Amino acid sequence: MAREFRLQSLLDLSQMRLEDATRQLGTLIASQEQAADRLAVLIQYRDEYQTRFIEAARGGLGRDAWQNYGAFIDRLDAAIAQARELVAASERRTAAGQQEWLAKRGKVKAFNTLAERHQAREQYTEQRQEQKALDEHTSQRFKKEETS
Repeated sequence: MAREFRLQSLLDLSQMRLEDATRQLGTLIASQEQAADRLAVLIQYRDEYQTRFIEAARGGLGRDAWQNYGAFIDRLDAAIAQARELVAASERRTAAGQQEWLAKRGKVKAFNTLAERHQAREQYTEQRQEQKALDEHTSQRFKKEETS
């Protein structure tokens, strides 16, 4: 009968931690994509607003309208700068999550390698025992035939 892999509980635990890290990494990636999408929308909106401002300026703008356009573009620029910071922070968190996932995957691979080696040793031992039993049976049968 094959012996149980002594480190099975550690293998199971490392697999659970890898699954958790995988879910966390998925969440981080989704968050990064959302932040990038928000940044893209802000940039697109600023470009569209800038175009409207230029068109309005060509038609002639009063001082108040000019200031309003300028103030709003400044607010959009500030929002874009903040969104860029959020994207950069999200990218850093995602990179850290990827490193964590890689480390956990490495542990699982190491434990799997040990488990495979254990299983191979157990199979080899079992095959040797079966061959020994077969050899003994054949030897005893041969002895019985000689004495008969």
